[in-house]
Amino acid sequence: MRILFMGTPDVAAASLQAIWDAGHTICGVFTREDKPVGRKQVLTAPPVKELALKLGIPVYQPKTLRTADVWEEIQQLNPELIVVVAYGRILPKEVLEIPQYGCINLHVSLLPKYRGAAPVQWAVINGETQTGVSIMYLDEGLDTGDILAVAPVEIDPEETSGELFERITQQGAKTLVETIQLIGEGKAERTPQDHSQATQAPPLTKEMAQFDFHRPSQQLHNLIRGMNPWPIAYFLYEDKKIKVRKSKLSQMQGKPGQILSLNPLTIGCSEGALELLEVVPEGSKPMTGAAFAAGRRFAVGDSI
Repeated sequence: MRILFMGTPDVAAASLQAIWDAGHTICGVFTREDKPVGRKQVLTAPPVKELALKLGIPVYQPKTLRTADVWEEIQQLNPELIVVVAYGRILPKEVLEIPQYGCINLHVSLLPKYRGAAPVQWAVINGETQTGVSIMYLDEGLDTGDILAVAPVEIDPEETSGELFERITQQGAKTLVETIQLIGEGKAERTPQDHSQATQAPPLTKEMAQFDFHRPSQQLHNLIRGMNPWPIAYFLYEDKKIKVRKSKLSQMQGKPGQILSLNPLTIGCSEGALELLEVVPEGSKPMTGAAFAAGRRFAVGDSI
């Protein structure tokens, strides 16, 4: 099939590679603009662009899809199908109507649950035991189109959103290629979403990452897992951010914020307690919770 691919980050690059490996003709790749990265603000190409150039596929980086010249450019590419994976822009009606087989999208949740920008992270934060991928037709809404295929993925209770995303990326690429095959054979079945069951997964912010210990330990453990690798959950100690990259539920009991053990550093919560296995004090490098406790000369019974 002649495919126009639209995507930007690593998850999209994995899908692009899978479609290429399956033998489809990729007539072009649309991706977001190069962006400054790191402290030195080095202008860096998106992962999808890097892969497309390596494969010899023409790359387009328009600032918007809402201009007539872009629509004409897409028409000239003459795609039979447009495939979208984490592109970062909503396709206007004028683009949706161009390809013969329409436009499909890979979304990393079991729709209609977790529509939006951060479905994997919110599934972990909310303590879900299962998520997955959905392939859907695009319409003018946000993740509201008819479903073509779903594939569930189990969530390990100790898994971070970053670790889960790696597994979902591979499952998504596999399911996407299988769905494209069904579309080409005329065997793809559309299932409308039950919009009454929809939930939202808005972008994460640094403000969402702050917590204190007046919450249940399970809830905090899920938040810490979901906020890793970004923005990393944290609490304040002496007005300084203490980021927590890894935690574990404890059977100990104590008052919220009370230190119950120094090695591993264990803190009481409103329900249960939490072991802080890896922390990053403001201005310092990552360290174990025990090393942090030793450096601050904490004692069992202290509060933080």
